[in-house]
Amino acid sequence: MNAIETKDLEKVYGTNSVVNKVNLNVEKGIIFGFLGKNGAGKSTFINMLTGLTQPTSGTYQLASRKEKVGVLPDYSTLYDDMTALDHLKYFNKLLKAEMQNDQLVQLLKDVGLNDAIHLKAKKYSFGMKKKLAFAQAMLNNPEIVFLDEPTSGVDANSILTIHDLMKKLARQGTTVFFTSHNLDEVEKLSDKIAIMDQGRIKVQGDMEYLKSSIEQDIKVDVKFMNDSTLDTAGIEQKLSEFVTECHWKPHRLQATLKSKQDVSTINKILVLNDVEVYAIDLHEPSLEEIFIKTGQTSQ
Repeated sequence: MNAIETKDLEKVYGTNSVVNKVNLNVEKGIIFGFLGKNGAGKSTFINMLTGLTQPTSGTYQLASRKEKVGVLPDYSTLYDDMTALDHLKYFNKLLKAEMQNDQLVQLLKDVGLNDAIHLKAKKYSFGMKKKLAFAQAMLNNPEIVFLDEPTSGVDANSILTIHDLMKKLARQGTTVFFTSHNLDEVEKLSDKIAIMDQGRIKVQGDMEYLKSSIEQDIKVDVKFMNDSTLDTAGIEQKLSEFVTECHWKPHRLQATLKSKQDVSTINKILVLNDVEVYAIDLHEPSLEEIFIKTGQTSQ
């Protein structure tokens, strides 16, 4: 079952379609990475889903009541003279979340604010404010949570803490929808990913699907022990059914494959021809490469 569904969702400002008839389905209980360059329409899309902006046309549906949706904006406004615990108490009452005091304290510890529970927000660093805002987004035990750049400006240890919290939420059945400019982070955490460009979703799916969605040569780097006695011309002839290009270097063969499914067959051929293979590295496109190529083909 889907946690989020949109159908031809559109937001137009003047003559500019900022979000252009987007169809997107996000399953329940997954971590969903939402990518796009600045100005791609990501924030406007999220603002429609969270009720901050009304769509111009199209529809959306969330498999959750509005009071069970959590939101972490990129920049949160805090009350300078309130402590972290004061903030949670205030929003706990406002949201009618009915958390007990010890639960609020534990929530602050979970996000890494152990030593700042009673510290006023005006003394917080940007990263500390981010963690407090994350705690606020968790107050209502959300079924769907939208996180806009959850780790920007946060130190390395806190990044790991937030990553663990995101994974824990997904394990508990919460749908985590997040944006990030850190492509390695998105690739590492996400079950599914969508890339938006100029208001449209250019590609969406898991990493395997994203890799297959762009045309790219399949290259392998074979490393082996022996060298001078090899009949490279004869080996190339036997590989020709599976390989379009070969480059021999000392103790290495760099080859372009017709299909990555042929890697094991190529290894067998090499071994049968006395090549002492000790490593085969298959190059597959990273999310960064996919992101760049998607942008190049969006015009």
